[in-house]
Amino acid sequence: MDVDSRLGSIQISSLDEDEEGDAGNDVVEDEVSTDEDDQENAEPVTLGFAEKPEKSWALQRQFFPSKAGGAPAWLDPVNLPSGKCSLCDFCGQPLQFLLQVYAPLSQESAFHRTLFIFMCTSMTCLLRDQHEQWKRYPESPLRSVKVFRCQLPRVNSFYSPERPNDDGTTLPLTAGGILCKWCGTWIGEKVCAGCKKTNYCSPAHQTAHWKSHKLSHKVVCRQLETSSHGSESGICDSLWPEYELVIEDEPERDAEPHDNASSNSLISSKVDHSFRSSESYFKGHVDNKSWASFHERISVAPDQVLRYSDSPHAKPLWPVSSGRPSRYDIPKCMYCGGPRRFEFQVLPQLLYFFHVEDDADNSLDWATIAVYTCESSCEAQLSYKEEFAWVQLDTPSMSHK
Repeated sequence: MDVDSRLGSIQISSLDEDEEGDAGNDVVEDEVSTDEDDQENAEPVTLGFAEKPEKSWALQRQFFPSKAGGAPAWLDPVNLPSGKCSLCDFCGQPLQFLLQVYAPLSQESAFHRTLFIFMCTSMTCLLRDQHEQWKRYPESPLRSVKVFRCQLPRVNSFYSPERPNDDGTTLPLTAGGILCKWCGTWIGEKVCAGCKKTNYCSPAHQTAHWKSHKLSHKVVCRQLETSSHGSESGICDSLWPEYELVIEDEPERDAEPHDNASSNSLISSKVDHSFRSSESYFKGHVDNKSWASFHERISVAPDQVLRYSDSPHAKPLWPVSSGRPSRYDIPKCMYCGGPRRFEFQVLPQLLYFFHVEDDADNSLDWATIAVYTCESSCEAQLSYKEEFAWVQLDTPSMSHK
């Protein structure tokens, strides 16, 4: 996918502004009623597919990629989220990068705009997250899934205002911050007391680096301590595999199945197997209709991992009817106080590309992750503004974990 297409392909969806209603009303209505499902599912959607990049440089930050796995390509490479923002609020471990979406807007302040999702790799923490996300207006929300929005004007200190070259020769205007040697994700605020040349984001990642068999810092620490220009390469191999997110319009429902890559048949087989195993559970269950509708919609392109829509009426495609938020469950922007709107969702097919085993102990699983962002994409002072993710788990996952 060329740079021009990548920069211009994503059109951001917005929700019609809901009536404020009575915030104290005890009656909670589902965001999407059963009668509205078919109408909403007819809205045009843009899909994201996980593919290995054809060009090695395509995922560097100066080319404004959409990507999944690996380490993030930070838009603002200096003023990164830090402290508790980078940690799971339940276990305290650094969050792992899931994906990022390059989603520029027409407003000058968001000429460049990227959304980043991070999450804890523990299913135990995700189940605890489920209880927390239902709490309305908590003073200190606890989450294991966090979303950050970063945006820059066309003229900024990090990138040229001109379009990047198509041959990979474009360079950023400034260097980024020093990142953790182990995860390559968060700012390395801590320095090894031995060599004083290796940075870490947390004591947990320093310990992991020292205990690693393949990349143990213990082996090279003394060498770096006595070297004036020594360096240590590589980051941990526990990150999820890295992919480019290729953006395409959703095929018509009567179109031939999408043949995105050679793995398509494997993905389709996995989705069909998941559907059949869940179908027996949902038979006669209130979620059966939603699950069948979800499966029918994605079957034209079963390897999709992301869904966007530029329709003002767009809402998530919910795999199950239970566990949907009402409009009161989506908190307002913590920076400007304005409403948030649905922008995109992550599908469970991404777990296949990340090689997450279904039957592994404490392995991640979700039905969908719906991301809601500030409707006005406010500027605020922070480079990275925290947004909101609603995680829906399917009922079998909740009962089996």
